[in-house]
Amino acid sequence: MTDYDWIVIGAGITGSALAYELSKKSFQVLLLEKDPIPDNATCYSYGGLAYWSGTTELTRQLGREGIELHRNLSEELEADTEFRELDLVLTIEAKDDPQTVAKSYSQFAITPELLDVKAACELEPLLNPKAIAGVLKLPHGHIHSQKTAKAYQQAFRRRGGEIKYEQVIELIRQENRSEGVKTAKNTYYATNTVVCAGGLTRSLLHQVGLSVPNYFTHAQLIKTPPVDIKLRTLVMPAVQQRFALEAMASNSEIQPLWDKPNSTSVASIFDAGAIQFLDGSFCIGQISALVTDPKAKLETSTAEVLIRNRIARILPSLSKIPGTCHHCLVAFTNKSIALVGNLKNKSAEGKNRQAPSFNGGEPVTGIYLFSGFTSTLVFAPPLARRFANWVVGEEDEILELLNNQLTTKPSLIGNS
Repeated sequence: MTDYDWIVIGAGITGSALAYELSKKSFQVLLLEKDPIPDNATCYSYGGLAYWSGTTELTRQLGREGIELHRNLSEELEADTEFRELDLVLTIEAKDDPQTVAKSYSQFAITPELLDVKAACELEPLLNPKAIAGVLKLPHGHIHSQKTAKAYQQAFRRRGGEIKYEQVIELIRQENRSEGVKTAKNTYYATNTVVCAGGLTRSLLHQVGLSVPNYFTHAQLIKTPPVDIKLRTLVMPAVQQRFALEAMASNSEIQPLWDKPNSTSVASIFDAGAIQFLDGSFCIGQISALVTDPKAKLETSTAEVLIRNRIARILPSLSKIPGTCHHCLVAFTNKSIALVGNLKNKSAEGKNRQAPSFNGGEPVTGIYLFSGFTSTLVFAPPLARRFANWVVGEEDEILELLNNQLTTKPSLIGNS
């Protein structure tokens, strides 16, 4: 039987980056992933690196660290992440006032350039000029997120890390300490366990009586094979409805549904965007729905029709190219830029905090979170590096800040 220093749950971009960084510290690390063939948010990501979007000193610093890390990551990992720098085009609907929309971006680290319709279509010829009042142009980074996760995993293995494709079904304990995990096939023991399971993070912690402000949306988008059409930029709407949808997650009416999930959609939105990868394939969409059951099945055929109809307004030539509609969970939090830290001594009770417990029993230690990022591809890699330094004793103001912001409360499911 192998005893690990760390078990990392989830091999998307967050878990893969963190497992790699921990292995660099000579820890014995096991990375567990439920799907041998990737089927997660990393797999269906646009791959955009919005390093320009910082609005505080913290997010601006992480934006700078993130883009510099990505610029050198292929060399470090000895594999091509397909990093490139390209223009981001944020479309302004014909009904909206361009100056008003542009003003709403004034707080970001980099101020966008406002282009009129003619200049917008010169920059991105696939745009429908009748559908827009102009665009905002920003410098942007881009990677192939799935290839980046794979590159992290390959580098992790070269350092002696292990990857097993087994779904974690239970977190295990011995008295007041986390001791590892159970899968459908095996039990694995470790000194520390870190949950990087995206939209499944919440349900895993429910099993041990904990609720954290880690939420998720159900995303649907179309992936295509390589085609001859050429998109020069990454296109997204300037006014994205996803942020309003995420803001709903913790309101008083929705909050009880997270502890007793159901498959009824609370609300859904559509953001018309598209990105073309270096091999000529596209991601087009996406629909985001607030459904509190992570296992809910969404109708992809209806979603595909909606996506094609909506994208036809902005990028008409993309509406009929072959492709398949996919579904995944996209995790987020509205409490901080991410949920990162040790769950020991965390609660929502302010000064009288107590350590979290398994099903109302003794306090438990040895469980960490690394999930719910607001800008995952930019923030997760530098924070994974900082996390690994922090757990070996290096002082880090950012990690301490995030750790101190991390809260839990008893889960209604876990204590039922």
